[in-house]
Amino acid sequence: MIRAGIVGGTGYTGVELLRILALHPEVEVAVVTSRADAGLSVDALYPSLRGVIDVVFSAPDVDALSSCEVVFFATPNGTAMLMAKVLLERGVKVIDLSADFRLKDAAEWTKWYGMEHACPELLEEAVYGLPEVNREAIKTARLVANPGCYPTSVQLGFLPLLEKGLVDVNYLIADVKSGVSGAGRKAELAMLMSETGESFKAYAASGHRHLPEINQGLRNASGSSINLTFVPHLIPMIRGIHATLYAQVSHSKVSLNDLHVLYEQRYANEPFVDVMPSGSHPDTRNVRGSNKCQISIHQPQGGQMVVILSVIDNLVKGAAGQAVQNMNLMFGFPEDQGLKTLALYP
Repeated sequence: MIRAGIVGGTGYTGVELLRILALHPEVEVAVVTSRADAGLSVDALYPSLRGVIDVVFSAPDVDALSSCEVVFFATPNGTAMLMAKVLLERGVKVIDLSADFRLKDAAEWTKWYGMEHACPELLEEAVYGLPEVNREAIKTARLVANPGCYPTSVQLGFLPLLEKGLVDVNYLIADVKSGVSGAGRKAELAMLMSETGESFKAYAASGHRHLPEINQGLRNASGSSINLTFVPHLIPMIRGIHATLYAQVSHSKVSLNDLHVLYEQRYANEPFVDVMPSGSHPDTRNVRGSNKCQISIHQPQGGQMVVILSVIDNLVKGAAGQAVQNMNLMFGFPEDQGLKTLALYP
């Protein structure tokens, strides 16, 4: 049994962590922080956790968090980097669900996130927490950078093609839709139901801050520079990511069956990636509440354009579930422990 702390326990990813860890047989949730709700019991704010989480929110305190074996940061960007170094020095493993440690280049991080990095010396050590790529490194990591939700869906969709050098890396397109919970739990005009309901829009078309993270992962997979056009969209649903990915195969002899076999083989031993039967169109509701990524491959009219459909729950495989998956690897637990929840339907 390990003691876990959660910094930022009142946001959507924080409460999703609580929901998953509450039933994890190897974890005791010992510390949950919130500056705004310090002194309030967790189950008073989230009655769904009554009887399973008996903890009171406390203000962030390094000494209290140091009593844990692992600390999750479910916080806005710029928070984890202020506390991670001290926790690591005290022997606490850190899993950061924000973007503080995802990029290896501190200058690039500053460019996209608008602040100086507080501990750039940790960027090289941080292991990017996509288990389907970095499983062995995660097992021995002290500091894991949990991937973003958009980057998870896009990378899992493109990886098999790039690893085998089957597509033109200079012409990649990611057209990705997200539910509104991806923006976090905050009062914001653009996120009100009356603003998002019965509407659909693209945003950050000129450059989203998840772009360098996706580029970094795709470069590593292909072994060369890549050119990706990434456009995110906001859709009027609570949770879910749907990525429609486009790539041109390098030569005409690659058939849809070849591609389907490639994906099945690449993900054959991955517990949380489900390659759907040929011709399938994955639906976000089929992964809602689960740690699964469902993928299907299409080759319209048998041409050179390949279309990959990749769906996840942005709060689970795109955040808290993947963080627990990483924790399991770091502590030698079965990778799927606490994560066997099936998707909610309808």
